[in-house]
Amino acid sequence: MHGLQNIKDILDEYSRKINVPEFIDSDPVQFVHRYTLRQDIEIAGILSAINAWGRRDMILRDVDRILETVGASPYDFVMSANLDRLSGNQALHRTFNLSDLGFVCRGLRKVYSNVSSPEEYFVGKDMFDGIKTLRHEIISANTVQNSRSTKHLSDPDANSACKRLHLFLKWMVRNDGIVDIGIWNRISPANLYIPLDVHVGRISRELGLVSRKSNDRKTVEELTSVLKQMNCDDPVLYDFGLFGIGEQKIELLIK
Repeated sequence: MHGLQNIKDILDEYSRKINVPEFIDSDPVQFVHRYTLRQDIEIAGILSAINAWGRRDMILRDVDRILETVGASPYDFVMSANLDRLSGNQALHRTFNLSDLGFVCRGLRKVYSNVSSPEEYFVGKDMFDGIKTLRHEIISANTVQNSRSTKHLSDPDANSACKRLHLFLKWMVRNDGIVDIGIWNRISPANLYIPLDVHVGRISRELGLVSRKSNDRKTVEELTSVLKQMNCDDPVLYDFGLFGIGEQKIELLIK
């Protein structure tokens, strides 16, 4: 591994450059900034995050279309709409189709029938355990529990990195008032895990921050542990730097 202090200095620099308000307009995080009602923000966040894969321009286009489908208030739609109408194979984003949207919305209706916020599933827990609880609640609300739709909800027990749901948690919990919206105040950013995508994984390996080759749960835990050595209070701040360096193909010269 390169000198950890040198890497920290570089990641601090790039994170400051990328964690700016202008970033919002080019990222799926923009969708949670559309709303003011807590439940609208949470539902828009889940729908945006689970579709945050593939080309960014396609993600932005398709998530915008998904949110048009659920209307001005995603919460009102989830709790009141006839969700049986959300059926069929019409593609909304890559493999996420209209039936998958119905699957997730039925699950969220159950969630909000039981708790005022999905935050309840994460308070006092490891974030992977909270994801397991949220995933179980969504799946159990659907009659066909082994449906293909479950693949859109990553399974921590299958050693998944759960990148998209950790991204959702980052949006909800981090509260520096810049990009992430930070409406959940009962969970510390110190407890978050890094959303491990292709860019973050590649740059982390180039920097020697992780040794494992797979982008899985064990690598998430390993990388987050190292990032906590750099910033114990807010380790996933460095998602901005790692992602930005990778996506922008910045060549690093590290002593």
